[in-house]
Amino acid sequence: MGYGNIRSFGTRGAKNQTAQQDNRGLLGVAASHDMAQTDMGRMSQYKSKIMSVGQRNGVDPALIAAIISRESRAGNALQNGWGDFGNAWGLMQVDVNPNGGGHTAIGGWDSEEHLNQATGILVYFISRIKNKFPHWSEELQLKGGIAAYNMGDGSVHSETVDENTTGGDYSDDVIARAQWYKNNGY
Repeated sequence: MGYGNIRSFGTRGAKNQTAQQDNRGLLGVAASHDMAQTDMGRMSQYKSKIMSVGQRNGVDPALIAAIISRESRAGNALQNGWGDFGNAWGLMQVDVNPNGGGHTAIGGWDSEEHLNQATGILVYFISRIKNKFPHWSEELQLKGGIAAYNMGDGSVHSETVDENTTGGDYSDDVIARAQWYKNNGY
């Protein structure tokens, strides 16, 4: 798949705020892997959609699964498809707040249409980061695109891409989860 090799990334994984979600006393990559594994049962019902959307958009399905795990815990953290206090929609939490991303939700919260829309938004942000930082490695551009998916490309100012992301670890955590999913069938 395009956009870099998920397996080649160095990552710190989840910081304390994110890692505490499951109250297991883990930090870093171990916490990210543990959360991905916890979500695997719920994630399996979306696997065929994830694989299809990944193929269509040239995005590693493991990365899509990782974002689903981080954003909605494979749907477990949503209320009727909504999260972030009603500001985000679906498994990948498309920002519908007019003062945020301002997107219009497409499809059902767990539909292939939703996953395609959200993955398209991710691809858009990767492209924006590539244009903004053409001298960065492909892996760092992907990491910056993942951070931009969380906070917008205006929040990515340097190679410390997570400095403004939720928990200060969004791309590191997503990459660690993606590595786990890649090693477990995605």
